[in-house]
Amino acid sequence: MSTTDATSAADGTPAAGGTPTADATPTGSGVPGARPSATEDLVAINQLLARYAVTITQGDIPGLIEVFTPDGTYSAFGDTYTLADFPELVAAAPSGLFLTGTALVDLSGGQSSGAQSSDVEPARGDTATGTQPLCFIDHATHDLRIGYYNDTYLRTAQGWRLRTRAMTFIRRNGTHDSGRPHDPRRPRATSPVGGGR
Repeated sequence: MSTTDATSAADGTPAAGGTPTADATPTGSGVPGARPSATEDLVAINQLLARYAVTITQGDIPGLIEVFTPDGTYSAFGDTYTLADFPELVAAAPSGLFLTGTALVDLSGGQSSGAQSSDVEPARGDTATGTQPLCFIDHATHDLRIGYYNDTYLRTAQGWRLRTRAMTFIRRNGTHDSGRPHDPRRPRATSPVGGGR
C-alpha cells in the first residue's frame, strides 16, 4: 500500500485501515495552519498567470501590476522594466489577445537538493520558477507572435506573485530571442536593473 493510499488526500489523516505518513509537516487546506500542498501551489500560480493574461488583454494596468511583487520586473527588447514603466510599455505595444498555455512550474525554486527518487516531492518554499508559452494575436490584423515567458514567482502575504517575467520570441527562422534592442516605439527602462544597455 502506498503512502497516498494510506492517507486522505484532503487532510493527511489515515484512511480506513491506513497508517499516518511520516511527514511531520502537514500540507493541504484541510489542516489548519498547514502549508498549501504542491497541487494547491500549482493551481494558485497558474491562476495568477491567467490573471496576467486577462488583465493585459483587457488593458487593465492596475490589475496587471497587482500580479507582480512591488519590485517585480518585465524583460524584453534588450531592457528590464519596473512596474513604473508598465503603463507606457503597454500603451506602446499593439493590443490584442494574450493566449497563454499552462505554465511548467518548478516549485523547488530552481534549487536542487540532490538526487531524488520519483516518489519523493522536491523541497518547496516561498519561491518557484516557470516557463509559460504565449501566442499573441494582434486585434487589428490577427497577425501572430509566438514565444514563451521565463518567470520567477514569490509567495507573499497576498498569495503567489510574479517577481520577474522575461519574454522570448520564436522567429520564423527558428531563432529564439528577446526582441529588437532599443526599439524606438518602446519606453526607455527607468530602473538601473539592467538588461543590456
